[in-house]
Amino acid sequence: MADVPEESKSGNNMTDDQLTAADFQRVDLDSLATEKIDTPKYSYWGSVAKTFFSNKVTIAMLAILIVMLGMSFIQPLFSGYSLTDVGKINDLAARYQWPSAKYWFGTDADGKSLFDAIWAGARTSISIGVISTVIVTVIGVVVGAIWGVSKKIDRVMLEVYNVITNIPVLLIVIVMSYTLGNGFWNLVFAMTVTSWLGTAYSIRVYVMMYRDREYNTASRTLGTPTLRIVTRNILPYLTSVIVTQVSLSLPSFISYEVFLSFVGVGLSQNTPSLGRLINQYQTFMTSYPYLFWFPVIALALITISLYIVGQNLADASDPRTHM
Repeated sequence: MADVPEESKSGNNMTDDQLTAADFQRVDLDSLATEKIDTPKYSYWGSVAKTFFSNKVTIAMLAILIVMLGMSFIQPLFSGYSLTDVGKINDLAARYQWPSAKYWFGTDADGKSLFDAIWAGARTSISIGVISTVIVTVIGVVVGAIWGVSKKIDRVMLEVYNVITNIPVLLIVIVMSYTLGNGFWNLVFAMTVTSWLGTAYSIRVYVMMYRDREYNTASRTLGTPTLRIVTRNILPYLTSVIVTQVSLSLPSFISYEVFLSFVGVGLSQNTPSLGRLINQYQTFMTSYPYLFWFPVIALALITISLYIVGQNLADASDPRTHM
């Protein structure tokens, strides 16, 4: 095989000896360009929204939830439904009307629209669930954060937790409801007086996991206050944990209210709720089944949509799902 000439091997490439100053161009230093990072810009909440809305089931459940919440808090403002005049029949012909174009969900023994009754009851049930969840979450997160960083408080709170959690929550709620009497705020107090312990214990576990990590140890060494370490270095990492607790608590409190109203405990007689409707119409399961099943379906849609949306939001708020 013939030898390849040296010039052919190098091709059109110029040697160092052939390069002159004219072949170079001076470029001014751009201090901004040197600091520029070529990686894509990351937004935590933008990634949460992208992950959350990428699930079609979540979008469907969110749409159902928005409709249910909107109807629960807007429709009763126009219907004027009230239990104070129950038993007063203004039109005998309107009694026990099956669902139709005029009465979408039918009417009851008083000729009242079940459609109006369901949304008035749903407003009460959802309000109790939301208020109780906010109270439990705020108290649970605050107490749990303090519980997780203080060893003295930890010893005391563990004993309190072990005693209280051995008593069924529903039993505590029923006893407190009988003791305090029926009423909206009495029921809220009965459901939240001990329920925050579960949230506090969960937060305590995660705080103890994060408090001894290297960056927190370094912060303490540099004299960073404990409050700042908890609020800046630990709690932001627990967003998905807190959202998970909310997604579990909200449907649970609504279910508690429905059950207590079903057995006649908690709310006053003049306060509509889904549990009271289900209790009132349970005897019509065979004769007028729409009176019983429509409130049950409304309750199921509210609790299921709340749970699914809450769980998917908790998953989306976990940074590990943003990869």
